[in-house]
Amino acid sequence: MIPHFLWAKFDALTGHQVHDLLRLRQEVFVVEQTCPYPDIDGRDPAAEHLLAFDPTRKGSALIGVLRLLDGAVAPHGSPLPTLFSPEATSIGRVVVSPEYRGIKLGAMLLAEAIHQIETTRGAHIMQLSAQAHLEGFYGRFGFVAVGEAYLEDGIPHIDMRRPAPTAESAA
Repeated sequence: MIPHFLWAKFDALTGHQVHDLLRLRQEVFVVEQTCPYPDIDGRDPAAEHLLAFDPTRKGSALIGVLRLLDGAVAPHGSPLPTLFSPEATSIGRVVVSPEYRGIKLGAMLLAEAIHQIETTRGAHIMQLSAQAHLEGFYGRFGFVAVGEAYLEDGIPHIDMRRPAPTAESAA
């Protein structure tokens, strides 16, 4: 299955899309992972959102999301310094619907995010806060661990960065 991707700033999303985005994140991050945390953190309105839909289902069901934030603000518990928007982009809130796991949708979302950053922002450092057990997954996309693992909302995380491509590597 090839998902349909939609990139949109928060204000361009419909009320229904915002509802489905927040519902999916809550379903996985809060309920499934039994981790009550403030998902609505005030950053969504400034983010660019990627929504993935299953085009084979009526109503094109939302099956995955992530968000991009200008700059790289270290998450709670992280020792990383802040990088500002001319230097970096943060990838966050990457989530795949439970019924769509195992089809490489997470990899498709991340590849799409990297492409979007390179296309719209140019050579940027990319940063994310990964659940520690996903370090290898993100490593396959060129992200490297920065610093030590830490607890965020009771779950082990590791900060990861993907360096900006250099002129030599782009050639």
